[in-house]
Amino acid sequence: MSSSVRAGGLLCAALLTLSAVSCAGGGENGGSASAAAAAAAPERQRLNWKPCPAPSGSESGATGKAPGADWECSTLRAPLDYGNPGNGSVDLALIRAKATDRAHRIGSLVFNFGGPGGSGITTLPAFADDYTKLRTRYDLVSFDPRGVGRSSGITCLSDKELDAYYAADAAPDTKEQAKSLVERVGKYAQACEKRAGKILPHVGTSNAARDMDLMRRVLGDDKLHYFGVSYGTELGGVYAHLFPDKVGRALFDGVVDPTSDPVQGSLGQAKGFQLALGNYMDACVKNSDNCPTEQQIGELLRRLDKKPVPGAGGRELTRSLATAGIAQALYSQDFWDYLTEGIEDAENGDGKLLLALADALNGRGQDGRYSTLQASLNAITCADFAQRYTAVEIEAKAPEFRRASPVFGDFMAWSLTQCTGWPVKGEWRTPDVSAKGAPPILVVGNTGDPATPYEGARAMARELGPGVGVELTYRGQGHGAYDGGNACVKEVVDAYLLEGTVPQPGKICS
Repeated sequence: MSSSVRAGGLLCAALLTLSAVSCAGGGENGGSASAAAAAAAPERQRLNWKPCPAPSGSESGATGKAPGADWECSTLRAPLDYGNPGNGSVDLALIRAKATDRAHRIGSLVFNFGGPGGSGITTLPAFADDYTKLRTRYDLVSFDPRGVGRSSGITCLSDKELDAYYAADAAPDTKEQAKSLVERVGKYAQACEKRAGKILPHVGTSNAARDMDLMRRVLGDDKLHYFGVSYGTELGGVYAHLFPDKVGRALFDGVVDPTSDPVQGSLGQAKGFQLALGNYMDACVKNSDNCPTEQQIGELLRRLDKKPVPGAGGRELTRSLATAGIAQALYSQDFWDYLTEGIEDAENGDGKLLLALADALNGRGQDGRYSTLQASLNAITCADFAQRYTAVEIEAKAPEFRRASPVFGDFMAWSLTQCTGWPVKGEWRTPDVSAKGAPPILVVGNTGDPATPYEGARAMARELGPGVGVELTYRGQGHGAYDGGNACVKEVVDAYLLEGTVPQPGKICS
């Protein structure tokens, strides 16, 4: 598993990256007000929309192609520190496609696809076909949050250093290996401070929520209409708490449990991925005679721990990378055939396919360049959460994780080191998403979701408050629901976002 784990990862960018593999800096783009004017009254700036350039390797999901004539890009200038707006600014990259039915336009629909660390600049146009109906009445808008991609994207290590970092043992078996892991994570944190120190204290979710309200005002919208996926639901919940009277129609899909601390969140993911693995194996045996068992997968990972197999480009498939690849494949049923093939190949000494899956999770492109995805994820997570865990504390919790998931438990437990030694203090123990006074927010939970387990949707709906959180259940597989192709989910969500029709709480789609 990736050394950085937070609820959900970024499915859409990973799908895009893998499809390319399997089939074969600072803010920029547009203008804004001057720095002085933006600092004095940032809501008065005017966006200068221009054709979008091709994405760079620093952006998750980058394909090297510009998004097309329908899309235009600009830059929003926000205070670096909202508590001290005169202390510098940060440029936030925006993208949009205008509504096709201008006469019946509702406003802007702002997307965040999760991570944290995912680039909305690359993800929204890549999957815009899924939102064609929504585009009739909304301008589709997304952005790279501060510290991500074009919005002063955070980098910590070189590409070659990251290859070694993700290949290293992320589930130590001995105290010596645990010490080595903690030292490795500490050096990573030091590198982040050295290369991105100024922005690190300011990349947390609360500031991203304030950026979205500034975005709303500059776009000219009275209310923020919002489509949040995975971590994007947490960001949406924090926005609703800070600005309940500015919430418009908001969808939370693939929902993070706001009541979970890092231990509870990682343990929930261990259970979620174990559930998804079981669902994958059950489905596989109904359609094939060549399906791996959990025992075979465990034995494969133990062999790779002792002796990696060749991958691609001179790299090897280690246990850590194989586990990351297996986890990536469980994000979507579209990946399940790749998982069967990848496990069989690895057992026969060929690690290329599982390595490609791991690269998708870790934000590594075909050219060997890493996006800012995982570095941003680390920085945002550690700016948010105050908890810092020692090796002794993790060792004490590890048995519970192993019981939850024999395959993923150890990796999920040791992912709790990600903020150990981080140079910035976290803001909260858990985020406050209470949103008294906000209108109904549609919260969609998927019963088979590995990354944001189904229980998180109910917790989010409850924490938003009475009359605010409205829960919709999807009995499906994969991460999230709207993009899963279920006609019922699409119908309910589209009616809510386009017409304002709120479903009865507890509605079920299957």
